Amino acid sequence: MTLEQAQQAVDNWIKTIGIRYYNELTNTAILMEEVGEVARLMARIYGEQSFKSPEKAASAKDDLAGEMGDVLFVLICLANQTGVDLGASLQDIMEKRSIRDKERHANNPKLKD
Repeated sequence: MTLEQAQQAVDNWIKTIGIRYYNELTNTAILMEEVGEVARLMARIYGEQSFKSPEKAASAKDDLAGEMGDVLFVLICLANQTGVDLGASLQDIMEKRSIRDKERHANNPKLKD
């Protein structure tokens, strides 16, 4: 699925099942909540925090994929609401980073093996 298709699919879902978009401020708060859920799982899967039970650890990677999907869904909602073309935005930022960081990362001793 392309970003354009994803934006259209989310818009169609909102208009047919979700009834309407939440306002932009509400969706921003929901986005922060979803990002926090990703952070919580990252701290437990890849960081030093532990899960409260072995059952939680067993499904953690599936949970992480779902939480990242939630983040993407809400971000797409915000893009749709504010008229942002995410495909064009990503292309622009990739070009900007390619120019700005052309030698920066290659010359960073912290990134050398």
